[in-house]
Amino acid sequence: MTRRKSIRVAFVAIMLAAACKPALSHIGVGSANSFAAGLAHPLFGLDHMIVMVAVGLWAALTGRRALWAWPAVFVSLMLAGGALGIAGVPIPFVEPTILASIVALGLLIAAAADLPVAAGAAIIGLFAFFHGHAHGTEIPETAGGLEYLAGFVVTTALLHGAGIGLGLLRGKRFRGLVRLVGAATAVAGLGLMVGSA
Repeated sequence: MTRRKSIRVAFVAIMLAAACKPALSHIGVGSANSFAAGLAHPLFGLDHMIVMVAVGLWAALTGRRALWAWPAVFVSLMLAGGALGIAGVPIPFVEPTILASIVALGLLIAAAADLPVAAGAAIIGLFAFFHGHAHGTEIPETAGGLEYLAGFVVTTALLHGAGIGLGLLRGKRFRGLVRLVGAATAVAGLGLMVGSA
């Protein structure tokens, strides 16, 4: 895919993010009092799990610095968004952006969009910030927030690693499979949007 076509795909993905309706994809955190609760929570939020793996897949397709930079940007900006959520700072369009992130990342993977690492980091960072904010607002004031966040970060990084591992499988067949997974990711995001409308 040419760089120009990749930029067009990224533009379409971002426009989808702007057009989404609220979806309330987060249904509550349950216990947020321990490291173990933080480890478990990403595995029970379908939207979060899909996006974490998708970041890893897209990083693997892009290769080079994206392999470490994009997961690092995601975790960093997720924590920044989480801190604002814990502090009670309101951010508009959190839920629509979270659902749009699933569709957008799926499209970027399906198209094998080869964006510069900085451009991909900006897209991923934006989505990460909103994911973090949603989870930060779910943490009760009385919870062990730092322990919970530490567990959450570990599982997030492991899910990124799972996506990278799948994306690094060699051969055209596996590259085609990764792109197919990207298309399925976009469809899953659309399904979550429709299901929550």
